[in-house]
Amino acid sequence: MILRSRSIAGTTLMLLLATTLPALAAEGIPLFGKKKPAYDNSNGAKPTAAQNALIDKAIVREKEIVKVVRDRAPLVETYIQNMKPDPVLYQVPETDEHFLARVDFSRVINGNEYKDNKGNFGTKKSHLINFKNSLTALTGISNSLRLTFHESGFVQMILMDSNNFDRQHYAFTFVRNDFLGNVPTSVFDVSPSSPRNDFGRFFGRIWIETGNGNIIRFNGDFAGSILSMKEFYHFDSWRTNVQPNLWLPTSFYVEESDPKSSSSTLKFKAINYIWGYALKVPDQDAENTSLSVANAQDISNDAADFSPLAAQREWVQQAENNVIDRLYQAGLLDAPSEFDKTLEALANNILVYNNIQTTRPIHVRTLLTEPLESLAVGNTIILSKGLIDTTSVPTQDGAQQIGNLNALLAFQVAHVILGHRLDTKYAFNDRLLFPSASVFYRIPMHHTAVDNVEAAKKAMQLLSVKDLADGQKYFGLYLQQLQQRVKALPALNQPMIGDGLVKSDSDNTFWMEAMVPKGIKLDMKDLKQQAAMPLDNFLRHDPWSDQLIKMNTNFEPLLSDRDKMPFEVTPVFMKLTYFASSTTPGSPPTAAPPSSSQAPADAAPPSGTTTTPAAQQAAPASAPARTPTQ
Repeated sequence: MILRSRSIAGTTLMLLLATTLPALAAEGIPLFGKKKPAYDNSNGAKPTAAQNALIDKAIVREKEIVKVVRDRAPLVETYIQNMKPDPVLYQVPETDEHFLARVDFSRVINGNEYKDNKGNFGTKKSHLINFKNSLTALTGISNSLRLTFHESGFVQMILMDSNNFDRQHYAFTFVRNDFLGNVPTSVFDVSPSSPRNDFGRFFGRIWIETGNGNIIRFNGDFAGSILSMKEFYHFDSWRTNVQPNLWLPTSFYVEESDPKSSSSTLKFKAINYIWGYALKVPDQDAENTSLSVANAQDISNDAADFSPLAAQREWVQQAENNVIDRLYQAGLLDAPSEFDKTLEALANNILVYNNIQTTRPIHVRTLLTEPLESLAVGNTIILSKGLIDTTSVPTQDGAQQIGNLNALLAFQVAHVILGHRLDTKYAFNDRLLFPSASVFYRIPMHHTAVDNVEAAKKAMQLLSVKDLADGQKYFGLYLQQLQQRVKALPALNQPMIGDGLVKSDSDNTFWMEAMVPKGIKLDMKDLKQQAAMPLDNFLRHDPWSDQLIKMNTNFEPLLSDRDKMPFEVTPVFMKLTYFASSTTPGSPPTAAPPSSSQAPADAAPPSGTTTTPAAQQAAPASAPARTPTQ
């Protein structure tokens, strides 16, 4: 599969905008022959003195948030699904696009975007372009959607107005008091103070937490669009309390209605995630970035001598450690978590059930991205968040999710057993000394087609043992569901660095195709059957520490087949809480290696309506310290 390096800069830009038609020309000029009406704030109440004080506090806090974000270069991921009507399911994805890159917000915030109100869309070099190939990616997105765009849109979706969010430019009316999770808020409607100076301004609703005046959610669109266009974009933007009194942009959902649809089908919907705020702005002038090892100890006198085979395995281990560390420092891998330990128990159980003994245990980490992929780096298996989310079907006993995870893990366990190892050139640390902005296309880790075919056959053998065979039907069902959507979702099925479930862009059959006939027959009308889940169904991650958090969701019964939404983007609605520091520093301990004489590890089901797995019982450990990078 082709590796991708795509800039989010264009991503969200494409979503953005209510400000996307050339018809929005010079400010104050009537659109479509109609005079632009004044904003109507009559639905809200005039703020009281206390509420005005809260608004003033929010304006001050927003300026502080802008300063914090401006000094960061986090990862930003956007996944878009273009929708079409469906006679049975109401609407289904027709095509999709995925973009991932780091964004240097110091290049974006406080530019001239809001000052250029003359409708000159896409005529300047974008301020969002700060990494190689970004302009090409941005232009491709614009062309693919037949849109022109205003450069400020992406910033507006996370900061509303990074230059002029104040009393002079906006008017506020009180709506109600509300809770978001356990955070008390006051809700206000916001509109530009003057319709003659509204171009590119936020128009919508904000939630201000009543304690310190932080804006923790806002939704709406760009002023001028809803009053003048039949087609417009709306977005719903959320923030997370990542540090004491610091709420940073975490995610936003965007959707555009299709005015030509008689059934109110969406034209597209998209989700955006921002994480890795601990990453620092990379040095754009330096190609290499050095890494240091803290607290290293010399234990050479206590170590045993290495046999030739042991030396070879140690060399592979060194390459593995280098790559895992680099991916983590680049913000692609999660911080070690309790959930990873649950996955490790499942992976090592596969070895135990098959009476296979290894000198080193299998470790598992999570790739914090949406595309469905997995990989093996030495003895470390990596599963993408999107893969875990869509296979995490809730059942009373957790058997369906465990069956799916066993199949995913078995494919990469087979690679480990068969010796399909990472290129050992990465044992030389200098091979990985480059800026994190380049990590997406400098470390190819996918296996060859020959290796994947061999691993798929071996995985089928591993899963055929008595203790695992019954779970094959669930993954077979999952693949049947994916087969129905795979042509419409090529971006979701194109891996960034590892192995996808499908063979290639031109061959949509699966590496584990032999698993399909073992599955229960797919029936979308059967409300007792759920083959695959929507995206972002099971895990979320802390945008500061990259720590994985298992969502504690209530059981939602299916009322119709339209409720299933397999592999689809869904709106964001977060249970917000205040920041609480962990009392357990460092990463969780490493489990002891299993052996053929050991009983299988106690791998409690990761989900289920009545079971309580170990990964849910224990609070995730705090993230290990991340070296400022690169």
